Amino acid sequence: MPEVSVLIPSYNHARFLPDALQSVFEQTYTDYEIVVVDDGSTDGSVELLQSYGERVRLFVQPNRGTYPTLNRCVAESRGEYLAILNSDDLWMPTKLEKQVALLKAHPEVGLVHTGGYFIDGEGRVLPGNPLGFEWPRTPTGNIIEALVRCNKIIASSVLIRRECFERLGGFREDLFGSGDWEMWFRVALEYDIGYIDEPLTMYRVHGANASFQHRRVYEDDVKVRTETIHANEWRLWQRATDVGAMRKALAHSYACLGTEYALLGERKQARRAYLRSLQLYPLRFKSLLRLGLTFLPIKPPL
Repeated sequence: MPEVSVLIPSYNHARFLPDALQSVFEQTYTDYEIVVVDDGSTDGSVELLQSYGERVRLFVQPNRGTYPTLNRCVAESRGEYLAILNSDDLWMPTKLEKQVALLKAHPEVGLVHTGGYFIDGEGRVLPGNPLGFEWPRTPTGNIIEALVRCNKIIASSVLIRRECFERLGGFREDLFGSGDWEMWFRVALEYDIGYIDEPLTMYRVHGANASFQHRRVYEDDVKVRTETIHANEWRLWQRATDVGAMRKALAHSYACLGTEYALLGERKQARRAYLRSLQLYPLRFKSLLRLGLTFLPIKPPL
């Protein structure tokens, strides 16, 4: 059995798939299998993948979406460690080698992610923050407070233990674009998170990225915050390394929830979230300002 399963959810990325696969073939760590689930592509991706023969274990299904496809990848895989690679992203050659070494050295770590760069459709490094945020960086250890605030892990940079899925279940299939954040949060409630501060993952930015479909992302984030993060507050207080920092993180999360509700036109829900943010941290003046803005016929700033 291979020690690592490389999981590639494929959907209409025939243009990028050869480079993604080549970045796997060039890994210095070689005890892996490649599991690709094509999610109903119509651009010739299946025929392209079939041309790789036994180098790729290919499964084809009607279109179901990102997280059902990732769960199928997990179900079809055999490795002890699972590495996600979106079909338009790339890895540097030592990525798997360094991640496997960290997981073997630290049994308390459930997943390890890496630094990286944002690249364009031609593979050129993009300056600044093209998606509106910096590449996520975390220390190795208990990072639950950071994940209360926002997603701090790029999916294509992750190597995760299979046991995390066996213990915690898979990705939520009802989510559109925030299911990875929801999954990493559940892992961080139970395990430490590892991080390799080297640019080992390349995330491709182009017009088809799910993160550009804003309303569906806001709706997803509301679900993650209400149904996973704030539904587990009692566990968060137990997991917290610093009670004051956790209080501020939860206040921040409620403020984000308020803004997401406001952007979706749900002003009463927004006010409740902002008030809860202020109860946790009365000095959070942004929450007070945005609460006031919900009484005006304008949207609060993001």
